[in-house]
Amino acid sequence: MGRTLYLECENGISGDMFVAALLDLGASEEAVRKTLSSLPLEGYKVKVSRVKKSGLDCCDFHVILDENLENHDHDMEYLYGHLKGRSHGEDHDHHHGHHSHGEDHDHHHGHHSHGEDHDHHGQHDHGHAGSHIHRGMKEIQEIIAEGEMTEGARALAYRIFEIIAAAEAESHGTTVEKVHFHEVGAVDSIVDIVAAAVCFDDLGITETIITGIGEGSGTVRCAHGLLSVPVPAVASIVRDHLLPVKMTGRMGELITPTGAAIAAAVCSSRSLPELMMIEKTGMGAGKRDYEIPSILRAFILSSAEEGKGDSERSDRVWKLETNLDDCTGEDLGFVMGCLFEAGARDVFYTPVYMKKNRPGVLLTVLCPEQEIARMEEIIFRETTTIGIRRYACERTVLPRRMTTVDLPDGQVELKICTLPDGSERAYPEYESISRLARERGVSRREILAEMDKLAH
Repeated sequence: MGRTLYLECENGISGDMFVAALLDLGASEEAVRKTLSSLPLEGYKVKVSRVKKSGLDCCDFHVILDENLENHDHDMEYLYGHLKGRSHGEDHDHHHGHHSHGEDHDHHHGHHSHGEDHDHHGQHDHGHAGSHIHRGMKEIQEIIAEGEMTEGARALAYRIFEIIAAAEAESHGTTVEKVHFHEVGAVDSIVDIVAAAVCFDDLGITETIITGIGEGSGTVRCAHGLLSVPVPAVASIVRDHLLPVKMTGRMGELITPTGAAIAAAVCSSRSLPELMMIEKTGMGAGKRDYEIPSILRAFILSSAEEGKGDSERSDRVWKLETNLDDCTGEDLGFVMGCLFEAGARDVFYTPVYMKKNRPGVLLTVLCPEQEIARMEEIIFRETTTIGIRRYACERTVLPRRMTTVDLPDGQVELKICTLPDGSERAYPEYESISRLARERGVSRREILAEMDKLAH
């Protein structure tokens, strides 16, 4: 059975906080170190330790850069010194420690060199030192490809970097291919992101709930001057991936681009079950001091739904709808294929009569919450609609498993569903039947008749 992760992000999220919280939940530090040591990457070392935050015992994941790569990530005077003397209170500068969630904060900014014209600095490159080596997405993917990790962890690491690169490309008016990551930021960003992916995969998480992420306010100093919070890359990620954000009004940046990208890559639900049981708690510490401590809490949850046994399960899907009256049948067939390929649970059309009694169709798409943005992008791109309605739908689903049936000339896949009374019902998979029929040059009915004979 999969595991549900709940991230309590009231005080923001960053890469190192995420890694620390998952290590505290029980992710293997050995697996993380083994993967990191296999990467063709130099200029850093990793320290995992326990620290106190407002008296609470937290895990700390610390990426220590070589001196020539130091990016002043913890230099509060450099980051927020420009705010001294203003009426935000004596702890003002600390709140600004926006990146206070950990070095990964600024790292992740630091690496984003956003575009060919900015290759010599990253957006949030807070430091002045370091080499002028830059890495693009291709180089970073090659580094990740050489690491010893599961394919699930590798795919997640790729995905997180893709989300960051897309946001940076938009912010700087360039393309993902031209986005480069400054050496200062690239090293610790790669370390944080790969470590995050390894920890997530190691825990076997299948659902991640994020109900809200706290963000601060004000400005932060970077290599190009002052940036308003939330910084452009974070704003883009939050918008494109429908992340729930709460503006706290506290001075400082609480969400880093890397933290936002991790949240976007793993979030699959934005609401907690009405009843739940907490199996385990982990706390990941940030690096700077705030008036409110920078701690990311992570929980492994068991839902009360699991107490029902295996006869039925409840979950939630989203229904997207739009009315169309000026698309051709070919257009509708094409968009249906695109939506299914992108991960839609179901796509169907319903005949309707629209304004002025014009005949049209109602396009309905069922999808997981994390796929809403992708589905809507396809619908807007491939149809003439100018608006999409969406609704959250609770549903009860039967447990199902896949199996195969051996016929004289091939195999057919079956979906086996278990009914509440414990009996089972089998459904032949359409594509499997069709493939075998084409291979044998017979009708689908003949294949189904053979299966029926075997069943009796």
